[in-house]
Amino acid sequence: MNKGLIGKKIGMTQIFDEHGRVIPVTVIEAGPCVIAQVKTVDTDGYQAVQLGFGDVKEKKLNKPTKGHFTKVNITPKKHLREFRLDSVEGLTVGQELKADVFAAGDKLDIQGTSKGKGFQGVIKRHGQSRGPMGHGSMYHRRPGSMGPTSTPGRVFKGKKLPGHMGVETITIQNLEVVKVDLDKNVILVKGSVPGAKGAILKLKSSVKSK
Repeated sequence: MNKGLIGKKIGMTQIFDEHGRVIPVTVIEAGPCVIAQVKTVDTDGYQAVQLGFGDVKEKKLNKPTKGHFTKVNITPKKHLREFRLDSVEGLTVGQELKADVFAAGDKLDIQGTSKGKGFQGVIKRHGQSRGPMGHGSMYHRRPGSMGPTSTPGRVFKGKKLPGHMGVETITIQNLEVVKVDLDKNVILVKGSVPGAKGAILKLKSSVKSK
């Protein structure tokens, strides 16, 4: 059965397994999340739940969002995410989900927004090579030839050029849950996840795990 939670990236550290091997892990605050809406085939054409994470003051919400929470009588939440499920049986609006949704050994797909790096050149953005650094070369970190001069007389679409880098939605697949700490409501995931510290993450069961 597929599962999901909203989490917040706390940071990275390392732990040791029973054989003394170092495992790099990302610490994620997983929930608590509140079910704000349950979607069924009869009402919406598919099965899903909408989860809310992080309290927010009512004055910071617009009227439609405020009404959404008032209708189901739950505390307003700052972040809302939807998770498609195989079955919504046993799930009710207002129910709270915590880190114990997942267990050690589970495989997750984790989605987040990458760090913003501003306007970058082709070397940093696309990994291109620079020219000779001698003073006479006159060509160091520029993007290179723009294309034909006469025919077709334009730059082809898709050419790798300088531009804005980062702040992209990225999903890393098949990350293993190493440990679940119910007291602190955090999970430790092997490897790195997108985003800076404090970034909001969408955790869901891996689509490729066996």
